[in-house]
Amino acid sequence: MNIAEQQYKWVRQTREVLFDYCESLDPKDYVKQVAVFGFGSVRNIHVHVADCYRFWLLGFAEGQTVEESPVHAYRTVAEVRALFAEADQVVEDFIARYGDAMHEVIIGHVGTDSKETSLSALWLATHTMTHEFHHKGQIVSLTRHLGYAPPDTDLVIS
Repeated sequence: MNIAEQQYKWVRQTREVLFDYCESLDPKDYVKQVAVFGFGSVRNIHVHVADCYRFWLLGFAEGQTVEESPVHAYRTVAEVRALFAEADQVVEDFIARYGDAMHEVIIGHVGTDSKETSLSALWLATHTMTHEFHHKGQIVSLTRHLGYAPPDTDLVIS
């Protein structure tokens, strides 16, 4: 197992802790809009994170057109888990292609109207994984504001 595979394995393990916790929330709170938080709800944050993997690893790295997921199409944690299964496949394919060549430079476009940008496969993998952890913290904080006591989602021992 290369380093990127191991890192993503840990990301997925911590995500499972967070998903298990989210399943304990009142389903209305999972989708509840809280204006002071970016993206507004736990569900919306989760969908944004899954989209980020697709935008960077398919859109940027592969030049594919990637559409934003319609957040309202996902009402439950189970439905968002299924969206992450798709994101997991994107990451696995990316790691299979670049896992032993993480310093390879990839030229792509950020956004729809931008100039070419050069980023390494390592930067793309690191960015997407740390992006998920950033938003995991937002989810934990948001649920605290909703009156829940989240578990420790940072420490994974494998």
